[in-house]
Amino acid sequence: MDMIPRVSSTALEPAALLEGFLAHPPLGFDASRLPSGLPSFRAPLDLTTTLDDALRSRLLGLPLSRLWRPWLTWQTRFIGATSTEYTPLPAHMSAAALADDVLRHGVGDSRLLVVKDLAIDSPLLDDAANAHSQAFLHALLERGFIPLEGMPLAWVAIDFDDIDAYLARLSTARRKNIRRKLRSRAHLQIDCIATGDPALAEPRLQAELHALYLQVYAQSAVHFDQLDLPFFQHLLADTQGQGRLFLYRHNGELIGWNLCYVHAGKLVDKYIGLSYPQSRDHNLYSVSWMHNLEYALQHGLSHYVAGWTDSRIKAELGASFTSTVHAVHARSPLLRAALRRLAPHLQAEPDGGG
Repeated sequence: MDMIPRVSSTALEPAALLEGFLAHPPLGFDASRLPSGLPSFRAPLDLTTTLDDALRSRLLGLPLSRLWRPWLTWQTRFIGATSTEYTPLPAHMSAAALADDVLRHGVGDSRLLVVKDLAIDSPLLDDAANAHSQAFLHALLERGFIPLEGMPLAWVAIDFDDIDAYLARLSTARRKNIRRKLRSRAHLQIDCIATGDPALAEPRLQAELHALYLQVYAQSAVHFDQLDLPFFQHLLADTQGQGRLFLYRHNGELIGWNLCYVHAGKLVDKYIGLSYPQSRDHNLYSVSWMHNLEYALQHGLSHYVAGWTDSRIKAELGASFTSTVHAVHARSPLLRAALRRLAPHLQAEPDGGG
C-alpha cells in the first residue's frame, strides 16, 4: 500500500491522542497500525461486560459463575483506539480498500475482531466524513461483519449567549439542582494550563494527576483500558495539540483535573481525575461541566464534546447524544451465528473505553 495516511476524515481530536495511545497503550494492550494506517490493538475482553444489564444480571446469577466466568474473557483484536471518540479513518483511502485491509491484517490472531466507534450521521462531522464512515461500515457488512450498537457520544452545541440562557433550556428541577451545585465554585481555585507548558513537566504534579485519574478508574463499573503515567506524560508534553488542563483546588489542595482539547473549532473533553470524597463534596462534576461550557463560549467554539461515559448524568446536565456502530467479525462460523442472535442484547463496548 501507499505510505500511511496521517490525516483522518473522522478525527475529533488532534493527532497527539492517537500517537500517545500507540506509543503508550493501556496496560495489557498491544497497539499498532495496519498498513492502511488504521490503528489497531489486541486486548482481553470480558464478554459479560458487552451484555445489556438485564442479560448480564441473569447470566452472572447462574450457579458457580465465578468458576466459569474467566472462560468468557477472550483476547480480542480491535480496529480503532480507546483514546479517540471515533475510529480515525484515513481520508484518502476508499472504504472498500480499508475493509480489505482490515480483513487481510486484522483477522487470524483472535476469536473476535471488532471495528469500533464508527460514526453514524454525526452532527460533529461534516458530510464527507459521515459518508466515508457509512461507506466503510457498509463495506464491512458486505464482508460478513455484524453490526452492533455502540455507546452514545455526548455533546452540546454552543448556540447560547450565556450560561443563564443554557440553563433556561433545562427543567426547573434540573436548573435549581445545578445552580445549587455551582455555589461550590466560589470555594475553588480553577487554573488552566496549556499542554507543553514547562509547569506540567514537574514530576510531583504528574504523579498527582495520575493518582487522581486512578481514583476515577477504580470507581468505574467496568475496568477496560487502564492508562499508565507515560501516556499522560506524552500528552502533557505535547505543544502542538492545543490541550487545556483545567486544575481544581480547594484550600491549595488539588481535588480534580480535566484535560480537554481545542480542535477543529470544538472543545473535546478527554480525561478527568478526581479526589474522593472531596470532589463530590464540591460538586466537581457539575462545576467542571459548566466551566467547560463557559470556556467554549468565551473562545468562540461551536461544540463541547463530552465523551461516552455517564450518559444519565450528562443528559441531566443538558447533553445531546449521537450514535455509533461497531462491526464485529467472529472467526468461528458457529460464533458468528450466535452473535447474530445475541446482537440485540449486546452493547459491544465496555463502559469506560475511548
